[in-house]
Amino acid sequence: MSDAGALHVREATEADWPALWAIMEPVLRAGETYCWDADLTEAQARDEWLAPDDSTMRVYVAAAVPSGAVVGTAQLHANRGGGGSHVANASFLVAADAAGRGVGRFLADQILARAREQGYRAMQFNAVVETNIRAVRLWESLGFRILATVPGAFRHPVEGFVGLHLMFREL
Repeated sequence: MSDAGALHVREATEADWPALWAIMEPVLRAGETYCWDADLTEAQARDEWLAPDDSTMRVYVAAAVPSGAVVGTAQLHANRGGGGSHVANASFLVAADAAGRGVGRFLADQILARAREQGYRAMQFNAVVETNIRAVRLWESLGFRILATVPGAFRHPVEGFVGLHLMFREL
């Protein structure tokens, strides 16, 4: 599982938002891995992550056992509606102090299983920043492949214009 200790995944609740924001805010402000405006307010970030208008959205947390401390979160939803609704999309965040301890892999395994259970036939990531090497390696190790890279599609605050990978795997 994880050298961070025992973990379990459950659906997020309203009470989890402060912990989710504590994980999300540093990632948002750094602007290195997601196509989010780094100046989003907490309320805007909450709408981005919880997406209350998306009926397919499910948000999960990875919690440490037995403390219940939230160490990661993922959102799972249909990549598109209508004829594309059988393909899932997901996003993942891991608490900075839990990075490199297997939380992301554990959470990804759990979310892939939930996607299968919910009837999705595949999962697609639309914008994996190519300089996010840890994420790219994780997704490739879990069977995702890079279908294309859009050159210069992401303005990285340190690296400049870098590519965005479109990644895919069947479930």
